[in-house]
Formats: sequence, structure tokens, C-alpha cells
Amino acid sequence: ENKEFERARSVLERALEVDHRSSELWLRYAEFEMRNEFVNHARNVLDRAVQILPRVDFLWYKYVYMEEMVGDLAKCRAVFERWMEWLPDDNGFLSYARFESRCGDAGMERANEVMKRYVNTYPSSRAFLKYAKWSEFEAKNVGSARLIYESTLVELEPEEINARVFKQFASFEERHGEPERARVIYKHALALFNLGAQDPRKRMRTDIQETAQDLNELEVQKREDLYKSYVSFEKKHGDRQGIEDVLLTKQRAEYSKRVEKDPLDYDAWFEYAKLEEDHETKETTHARVRDVYEKAVSNLPPSSTEKQYWKRYIYLWINYAIYEELTARDLHRASMVYETCLNLIPHAKFSFAKVWIYAAKLHVRRRDLQSARKLFGKAIGLCGKETIFTEYIALELALGEIDRCRTLYTQYLKAMPHNCTAWKRYAELEHSVGESERTRAIYELAISQPALDMPEMLWKGYIDFEIGECENEHARKLYERLLDRTGHVKVWISFAQFEGTVVEEGGLQSCRKIFQRAYQQLKEEGMKEERVLLLDAWRVLEKDRGDAKSISEVETKMPRRVKRKRMKLDADGNELGWEEYFDYHFPDDQGAASSNLKILEMAAKWEKLHKNVSNSSDDDSSSDESDDE
Repeated sequence: ENKEFERARSVLERALEVDHRSSELWLRYAEFEMRNEFVNHARNVLDRAVQILPRVDFLWYKYVYMEEMVGDLAKCRAVFERWMEWLPDDNGFLSYARFESRCGDAGMERANEVMKRYVNTYPSSRAFLKYAKWSEFEAKNVGSARLIYESTLVELEPEEINARVFKQFASFEERHGEPERARVIYKHALALFNLGAQDPRKRMRTDIQETAQDLNELEVQKREDLYKSYVSFEKKHGDRQGIEDVLLTKQRAEYSKRVEKDPLDYDAWFEYAKLEEDHETKETTHARVRDVYEKAVSNLPPSSTEKQYWKRYIYLWINYAIYEELTARDLHRASMVYETCLNLIPHAKFSFAKVWIYAAKLHVRRRDLQSARKLFGKAIGLCGKETIFTEYIALELALGEIDRCRTLYTQYLKAMPHNCTAWKRYAELEHSVGESERTRAIYELAISQPALDMPEMLWKGYIDFEIGECENEHARKLYERLLDRTGHVKVWISFAQFEGTVVEEGGLQSCRKIFQRAYQQLKEEGMKEERVLLLDAWRVLEKDRGDAKSISEVETKMPRRVKRKRMKLDADGNELGWEEYFDYHFPDDQGAASSNLKILEMAAKWEKLHKNVSNSSDDDSSSDESDDE
């Protein structure tokens, strides 16, 4: 608004004198000039910036962006040329090429020359592939892109040519309707990388000396992706049936060998079943998949008393049931799978809540609510986990069966009376149906429990409920009861803030009284850090709603932070050395600590006065010596 541009420049220039290597500062300076349409100033700033920080790319980006926006293409090209002398990364060259391509037909030729400079500067497979991609998609020159791919295989060293080059070259030919050329490329890559080997670690190159230690995980993955691309290509353009049979036969033999060697290798069974699911045909009529699952679930875990052995096994049954439901569309068979699984689990030792829940939800999808309820009831008796209760209650609540939800919450709380989440959800259920008295009774019963896992959540929910019901007096009584149990500073602050929000006469005075009570109690208990938190909250309230006098009264109570030392001890009581800590000194504290602090303050003042006297005497002596001379 003031338009004090010269002063702003002066400030920025002084900032640059302090830290001229700050790229962010240069950028802000240039944006300031550009925002106010001082193009020449912005150009000068960016020119200075790239001279001092030529390796910071975003300064160059901002420079060329500005020149292009003002339409000065010659200067923009000159800036790009200066940037290219510093050999930026591939994004810099691509930006230059895209700029030239935006300059019309003549610029496309210059853009092509820029990309050639790029691959000559960085002669790597990555650079050639980016060049080819640019030619294909941005320059729309398919012939040039094909020539670049061919040059990649000819000009680069054999060690630089990886599987990704062949994959992109073949995909390029496939996209442009040349499946035979793509097949030749894939065949050459298969022979070069020995992709027919089953073990990915044994896919070594045949043209150079290569060992397993030379292969990293990334290169192994690239070769695996190349092989998958070839298989996908043959599926689309080759003899599909022949390729499928070869691959499936080989993979089936591999998995059969793995599961025969270790029948309890459930991961192998998962992969085997997934293979059959992915390659299922109408002729097999689900027989192969079911046969694999039946064989897999027949291998029971070695122990029926330890749950850890069953954790992977149980997912075989779950996957089997999901397959029957979603793929085979046989809900009855899926229900039988869950039933058989539940009969196998030794519920006396342990159980799995997820199986009970999945089976019950399947009955719901079959529109058999009676069976679902029976299964949930059986699950409560045999499993009794919290998840069973919550899912059963969610089902009944979705059906609008409030009385059933109440019954379930009663059973839930009988089994887990310490669970504050259950108490709170029960109260929220009653509140949602307008039963305020029942809600209040539930909260009262909850807070009277001898052991709770999160009592603060219950108290907060109860107080919020009373506030929401506009029962301010009840809320005050709850705060007082809570303070009888715990004098935590957060409770005091919440109580005071509640009084401050009550729209009644004298609400602010009540709030101050609460703060004063809290301060006095915390003072008596010697809780200094809590007093600091309380005073901070009190001061915020006074600044928001009080006057100058009330603010000053709180300010006078604020403590002074003092650094002290104490002996640090380990767990055994051995001394580890002195450590510094911060203590708080309150103005209204009395006693030895206050006297000690006053003595220290007087000592500091005396030392300061003594230094001033000595300095003045030194000055007098020096002036006398100069007079003698």
C-alpha cells in the first residue's frame, strides 16, 4: 500500500549482504520485482542470483519463466544457454527442449538439437530413453524415436544397456502396430538376459561376464518386469493357449514341489491358490481352485494349544470362503466353509474373532438375520472379544433394534466393566434416542466403577453431555466431584474456562474464583510447573475478557525462570554428575528459597557496581598519564 519500493529494495539488499548464499532470499527478491512489474530490476536480480548460485535450479527456472512470460524469447534462449554450460540434470535439458518446441516449427528443430546435446552430455540409457520418449510423445516423430532406440543399443556400452531399454523399445513398437518387430526385440532380450531361468537370481547376461553379486534388487526387478511384459505381449499377439499352458505347467510344477517339500508352508499355498484363481477358465468349473484350497486346509498346524501357528492357516479358510462368495457365487458353500473352519478351531484354548464376524456378515448378505444373530451369540459365549460386541451392536443399530443394542451393551459391560469406550458408546446411544435420564444414569454408573482404563474420557463425555443439555449446575457439581478425585491442573483450567463461557451474571467472577482456588491449592502442594500452566491460561482469559487491572494482577503472579544445578543420579542412586535445570520463583512464595534468591540478586548488583567503579578508576588513571606526557 505504501509503495516504498526503494526502501524495500534497500532492506533486501542489506539482507543479501548478510547472507548472499540464501537462494530463498534471492527468489523472494526477484518475485518482489516481478510482482510489481519491474522487469529490468527482476532481470538484474536473477542475473546476480544465478552468477552466485549457479547450481540452484529453481533460480534458473524462475529466470527463464520470466523471460518467456515477457515475450523476450531471445533472452530466454540466452539464459538457457548459460544454464546448459553448468550441465544441469535431465529436467533442465527437457525444459529447454520444451521451450524451443513452443516457439513454432523452427523451434522444433532447435529442440531436437537440445536433446542431442543432452544425450551427448549424459551418454546413459536413461538419457536415451528420455530422448526417445520426448520424440515420440512431444515431437510426434515416430521415425526419430525408433532411430533413437536403435542408437541406444548400438552406441552405448554393453554394461549400460539394461532390461528397461528393451522393455520400452518393445512397448514402443507394440504401440505403433509393429508386433513382429516387438517380438524380435523380446526374443533378443530373452536370450541376452537368460530370462527363461526360474530363479530371478540366475538370469545372468550372456554377452558379458556377470555374477550374482553384480545384480542388485532393482536390476532383478527390471528383468522380472521385462519377462512379465513379454508374457503379456504374447498373450495379446501370440498363440495364447500355448503360452498359457507352458507358463501354467511350469508354475504349477514349481508350487507343487514347494508344498510337497513343506506342507505347512502356507505362503506357498496362498500363491498356488492365487495362481489357479488368476488363470481359471470356464472349462475347469472352479475345480482346480477348490482342489488347491481343500489340500491346503487339510494341513493343520502342528500345535492345537498355541495360537501363533494358526494365524496364517486361518487365512486359508477366509480366502477360500471369499473365493466361493465372490468368484464362484456360491453363498451356501461359502457359509459351509466358515462353519467347517469354526468347528476346527479349538475355542477352549483360543479363538479368532474375525472368522466369527465374517461368517455372521455372510449370513446377513444371505438375508438370514436369525442365523447371523445366533452365530454372534455363540461367538460371545466362545470368544467374547470386544470386536464381537462392537460388530454385533453395529448390526443391530443399523437395523434400528435399540432394545437389542441395550441388551448387548449390558452383556458387553458385564464382561468388560473397565472398558470406558463401551460405557461412552452406550451413553451416546441413549443420548441419540433422546433418553437424557438414562444417559445420566449410565455415566453415573460408569464413573462409580472401581477400575477404568480411561476414566478421563468418561468424565469429559459426562461433562460435555451436561453442558450440551444446558445443565450448568450439574456440570459444576461434576467438576467438583472430579476435583475431589484428582487435582490435575487441566481439570482446573477446564473448570475455569467452563465458568467463563457460561452466559450468566457474574460468570467472569466465578471463573476468576476458580483460578484463584486452583492457584492456592497448587501452591500448597508445591507444584510449580502446574502453577505456570494455570497462570498462562488465566492470563489468556484476562487478556480476552478482562481489563488492565485484572491483567496486571495476573502478571504480578507470573514467576521468574531460574537456572539451577543438581546432582544427577542413576537408578541405583549413584552420582552421575551435575546437571542444569530450570526452576520457577514466584513472587508470592516465602521462605529460604526466596531469601537465597534475594541474596543472589544483591550479590549480582554489587558485582556489577564494582565493575563500573573499577572501569571509571581505570579511565581516570589513563587520563592522568596522558596529562603527564
